[in-house]
Amino acid sequence: MMERQKVVLRFVDGRVVKGHLDDFSPKADSILIGEESDATQRFGMDELKAIFFVRTFEGDKTRSEKKSFEKENPPGKRVFVKFKDGESMVGYVEGEIPWEKGFFLEPAKAKGFFLIPVDDASNNTKVFVIAQSVWEVTVMG
Repeated sequence: MMERQKVVLRFVDGRVVKGHLDDFSPKADSILIGEESDATQRFGMDELKAIFFVRTFEGDKTRSEKKSFEKENPPGKRVFVKFKDGESMVGYVEGEIPWEKGFFLEPAKAKGFFLIPVDDASNNTKVFVIAQSVWEVTVMG
């Protein structure tokens, strides 16, 4: 049996929901997560800002994440993501960039993309960034 992935859902309205994900498709219109009580909840992708795939639900509040690109052989293209709510993130996008060079994401083409944190010790193993919650993305070269 496949191990359930721990996820933290961040919503465009500021809500946060933690749970377990059995199956995820970047093309889906909704996401189904389970809780410890075996109850499940379905959320529309249009409600979400991002899906954080995490090592633990607790994280480490005292830890400061590295925000600089220091890897010799990065696992993908270096990007800076600015969300519509003003928050920003840096990380790597593996594979093809899912938008026109240097411009805006088109939610019709892709619901989002995976961002790999620059900090290997981050509690986040990867983040699925929802396209419609993004203000802009800058490819850092």
